[in-house]
Amino acid sequence: QLQLVESGGGLVQPGGSLRLSCAASGFTLDYYAIGWFRQAPGKEREFVAAISRSVMNIHYADAVKGRFTISRDNAKATVYLQMNNLKPEDTATYYCNTGIIVVPGSPGPNWGQGTQVTVSS
Repeated sequence: QLQLVESGGGLVQPGGSLRLSCAASGFTLDYYAIGWFRQAPGKEREFVAAISRSVMNIHYADAVKGRFTISRDNAKATVYLQMNNLKPEDTATYYCNTGIIVVPGSPGPNWGQGTQVTVSS
C-alpha cells in the first residue's frame, strides 16, 4: 500500500528554520517526481516545491524561492524540504505528493497526512 508520511513540523520564530521529511513506503520512490504543497486555514492548497525523479528538474513557488530547498534521498525513500528564513505567512499544514508534474506543479493523486508548521513570535 502506497504511503507518504510527513514529519518535522513545529513552532518556530520568524527567521528560523525547519526541515520537513516525507518518508515513502509501499512503492519505489525512484520512479516518481515528488512535490510539497501547503494549506493555510481558510485558503486553498497551494504548490510549494517539486523535484523530478532524476533531480534534474526542480521547481519552486515564487513565494519560497531562495528560502526553501527541496531534495531527495532515494536510498532512504525520503524527500526533504529545508525551510530557512521562515515568515508568518509560511504558517500552514504541509503535504507531500507523488506523481506531481514538476512544472507547473500540478499535483498527482497521492498525498500524505500533513505536518503543521507555525511561524510565530
